[in-house]
Amino acid sequence: MSLRSLFSRLLSSRSRSRLEHSRVPNSSLPSHDVENTTSDSKQPEPTWRHHLLQLFIAVTLVLSAIWLLLAIWYQYGIRSAVTWLATIAIIGILAALVSTRCWNALKKILLTQSTSNKQIAHKEVATKRLIGLYAAIWLLGVGSFFSIEPKQQRDWMPEVDQRVSYERDATNPDLITLTNVRDFDWQTDEEATEHWNTRTIDLSKLSGIDVTNSYWMGPLIAHTLVSFRFEDDRPLAFSFEIRKENGESFSALAGFFRRYELSLIAAEERDIIYTRSNARGEQVYLFPISNLQQNEVRTLFESYLTAADDLNEKPAWYNTLTSNCTNIIFYMARIVSGDRLPWDYRIWVSGWLPNYLYDVGMLDAAPEKDHQPWSMDTWYERTHINPKSKGFDNQAHQSATLNSREFSQQIRQGIPIPLLADSQDSAEANANAKSMAHASD
Repeated sequence: MSLRSLFSRLLSSRSRSRLEHSRVPNSSLPSHDVENTTSDSKQPEPTWRHHLLQLFIAVTLVLSAIWLLLAIWYQYGIRSAVTWLATIAIIGILAALVSTRCWNALKKILLTQSTSNKQIAHKEVATKRLIGLYAAIWLLGVGSFFSIEPKQQRDWMPEVDQRVSYERDATNPDLITLTNVRDFDWQTDEEATEHWNTRTIDLSKLSGIDVTNSYWMGPLIAHTLVSFRFEDDRPLAFSFEIRKENGESFSALAGFFRRYELSLIAAEERDIIYTRSNARGEQVYLFPISNLQQNEVRTLFESYLTAADDLNEKPAWYNTLTSNCTNIIFYMARIVSGDRLPWDYRIWVSGWLPNYLYDVGMLDAAPEKDHQPWSMDTWYERTHINPKSKGFDNQAHQSATLNSREFSQQIRQGIPIPLLADSQDSAEANANAKSMAHASD
């Protein structure tokens, strides 16, 4: 037999044996071969990390969708075609994602069999495409949202229609003439006689600061104002507020979504405090700040002038969390006082701002001559101005100046007014001592 014939017979017999072997059922194979064959078709079971990642992705998608929908609703209105189209698109994509995942999971349970590699591949491709489409829509919406610019010209409500501005005296830089100081005569919470005045103040006569908290939405939320006292003149109040348009109402939730421009109001106290305590019936408290030097008070006043310049040059958005009536004041005050005003969560919970001032030593621990320390409850009791302002006649005098002076004196009855500190060292020492006393109490 030739060598060629030998190899030919060997190859043909090997092919027949392979064919026969392929016809043998799996049950006839050794157990370890069956295990190897079936294990190749099985997919690895998902780990807890895989499930945690899926949960994180799901929560991220839902929260981002809620944020985007709220932003669209507040910008375009609930009846806008843009709002409805965006809502349908976003909810439709998320529903498709959920149905894709749930259908495959349900099919696996009902058929009690593992999903094939081809099915898994199709599922993953569909999921990635849906997520990619959603990401494109979301990025488009976010880009559109951040491109919205605040405006100076709108149909503003009368109380925020004007913008405060100022000029310095050419011969005496301490003399500041403020234009558009609000001095409305409020009859009700919505009706008032408009007055925008010009007022000249002397920075060398600054004698202190009072912080006013007006509670209108429970104990956690308050509107914060700052009043500057003068030695021989009535106080002047500043307030960061939303600049509402006619027919517009405030919503804390809408304040997250570039719905309101920011406004700085300079006003007489008989206007901006009276309207809250008397016309609106809010609960108002006035806290005199202690342990301050005159240069600190002056620097804070200058900060308000700078803020007025910035807003007049370029409008800005109000934000419920990052740029509201309370934390903007804190940002400016911290530039003045530094570490004496440490960061604290109560800066963002405006209703608790007085407690924060008490703890850092900015409210005198023993303001009366008997040196008996005041608790925070005592401070709230003594500084509650509603009983003092009740029945105040806002038209008692023909002169608005006399009315303003009388109102400011009346709401401070029974409130000890601290003197300015002689030096920074004494101010810091007193504040630290009182802060430690509060902590020990």
